[in-house]
Amino acid sequence: MGNIYLTSDWHFNHDKDFIWKARGFESVQEMNETIIKNHNEIVTPEDTVYVLGDCMMGQDMAAGMTMIRRMNGIKYLAYGNHDTDARIKAYKEKMLFEDIQMGYRIKYKGKTILLTHYPTITANGEDTRVLGLYGHTHQEDNIFEERVYMYHVGVDSHNCKPVLIDDALAEIKKRKGD
Repeated sequence: MGNIYLTSDWHFNHDKDFIWKARGFESVQEMNETIIKNHNEIVTPEDTVYVLGDCMMGQDMAAGMTMIRRMNGIKYLAYGNHDTDARIKAYKEKMLFEDIQMGYRIKYKGKTILLTHYPTITANGEDTRVLGLYGHTHQEDNIFEERVYMYHVGVDSHNCKPVLIDDALAEIKKRKGD
């Protein structure tokens, strides 16, 4: 069994400069290829990857699905606001993901972790018995509003790379002060 990685908000083919330019690219094509390259330099075909939504944009679904197919790993999708019914249907028909759901609840190293596209309050105060890992916000900091139990896994806060679940947990622990 391989490692577990988390990522979100690839936005393949999202040809709006507020996405690719904000990420430091000269074009949407450069962004697409860098995300794929960065992903495949880290993730092996045996690794598990939870993709927390917003895989692609634009009218050319075939091109977007080709990019997703190029990504290493055994992929699970927690769909986001840009993963339309038509895209989800196409993902299922092309078998791009092992499973597609609104979100996942996993147990990992004694922690209960909720994996969703949207940030979800999972605790009262600083209680970290249930962690919320999410995408959607395109934020540059990994922690949501100083809530140490809410961790952003999107490419915008991880230099266009997936994050190893152990690294996310270590950063949460460090920020919590444990």
